[in-house]
Amino acid sequence: MSFPTVRPRRLRRTPAIRSLVRETTLEPGDLVLPLFFSARIDSPNPIGTMPGVFQLPVEAAAEHARMAQSLGLGGVILFGLPATKDETGSGACDPEGPVPRAIAAMKEAAPELIVMADVCVDEYTDHGHCGVLRPNARGELEVDNDATVEILARASVVYAKAGADVIAPSDMMDGRVGRIRAALDEEGFSQTSILSYAVKYASAFYGPFREAADCAPQFGDRAGYQMDPGNAREALREARLDEEEGADMLMVKPALAYLDILTRLREATTLPLGAYNVSGEYAMIKAAAAAGMLDEKRATLELLTSIRRAGADFILTYHANDVAKLLG
Repeated sequence: MSFPTVRPRRLRRTPAIRSLVRETTLEPGDLVLPLFFSARIDSPNPIGTMPGVFQLPVEAAAEHARMAQSLGLGGVILFGLPATKDETGSGACDPEGPVPRAIAAMKEAAPELIVMADVCVDEYTDHGHCGVLRPNARGELEVDNDATVEILARASVVYAKAGADVIAPSDMMDGRVGRIRAALDEEGFSQTSILSYAVKYASAFYGPFREAADCAPQFGDRAGYQMDPGNAREALREARLDEEEGADMLMVKPALAYLDILTRLREATTLPLGAYNVSGEYAMIKAAAAAGMLDEKRATLELLTSIRRAGADFILTYHANDVAKLLG
């Protein structure tokens, strides 16, 4: 039997050849770092379920902006923990809240750094849900979609005024992208982009985030407004609606368990597409590495590359600083 003349291994022979023909690449500029700023602390507070991640005082914002810029990250996205909470999450609209103050400090320290503001009220409500609660016809409390959208629009304007480059609504309320776009335009922020969490599933992988952002629901769950993990066609519908309402970029969250959704959405839209490598995915890597089950650096790079390969243009990830140092 003659040996085949086609030998795919020729293109795997050396690191230089593998680099030359690599189909999917990963660069620091592909990564966006989530940061948690709290109005309640004056020094970093470690998050027990997320080794290496901290709640930060607003005074640390400038330092972290300069670090992100020096590492060549694609940007940062900010979450806030207010001094007090209420039923409607009104603190999300406070110009003196932790997120607007951190945005202003970061843009002053590193003007070229892309600063994104997550827009949701779960960190600001005393009940932990992503909106205003109203009793339904059965007397059960549920999130009032339209009342919540008005709060999101006001918060978005506050963040834009503070200097945010990108507004990123993560609440999954119907119609919020269109209302936010209108509110921004009315206030003169027509150049401020919207990154919609268009496809956000009701996932078990958010657990550590709820410690980080102090936003666990006090009752029930979020399945009434976040997507059912069994649905794929619905993801395309949600993304299409947000695109029609004026979203500039779309996101899938979580990433790892929804790589198929990323690929399907990549095929369906020409908009830039992000994916959120969420807290539970981060914590799994950290826990397995601490137990000696895997090589943390290799596993992290492999995971993030898989997200890029599935179709993401950029990735929100808590690994961003460490990976940027590895790649740099």
